[in-house]
Amino acid sequence: MKDHSQADFSVKPTLVGEKVLLRPFLLDQDAPVLRSLLQDPEVGRLTGSTHGPAESDPWDEAAEEAMRAWYGTRHAQTDRLDLAVVERATGTCAGEAVLNEFDGANRSCNFRIALAPAGQDRGLGTEAVRLIVGYGFESLGLHRISLNVFAFNPRARRAYENVGFVVEGIRRDALLYDGAWVDDIIMSVLAPDWERHHGRPPADRR
Repeated sequence: MKDHSQADFSVKPTLVGEKVLLRPFLLDQDAPVLRSLLQDPEVGRLTGSTHGPAESDPWDEAAEEAMRAWYGTRHAQTDRLDLAVVERATGTCAGEAVLNEFDGANRSCNFRIALAPAGQDRGLGTEAVRLIVGYGFESLGLHRISLNVFAFNPRARRAYENVGFVVEGIRRDALLYDGAWVDDIIMSVLAPDWERHHGRPPADRR
């Protein structure tokens, strides 16, 4: 019997869908979009990495070096999977999809995704989620994949529900943004769920 507590995250696959493919980062090619994601105030708001619209860190040489050091080492990570989301029609990077926080004893992972504005509202994100979550269950042998989404991001919550994630709890007032408290919604999908619907749950079960 295969020991799924030792899921092989050292393999960095290329996952191909109709609209997108997920692949390891090509830093020189992907850097402009990755840089724009890190500088985007809306991305900062939705991920909770900023606490108000006025916050912005200058993009300087140190920030550029940190970005390149981070993405340049994603291929060497053995406990997480970071892949570029690439639009097949153009061949350009649209963002990133990540499985991280691997818990081998419980065969679970966290999931997150970030897309640049040009990659949003066209079904790219939904397909990217299906691809990497499917890989997590079908190739890595995970049992549970979870995520967090803030209450002021209902569009993302609906997208996750469309792929089979269900709400399992709420961390009330977890984020203080621009003087207002925001709930953090915890969602998950389990391997038995995925076996039933493969990321396309019936509408009455979302």
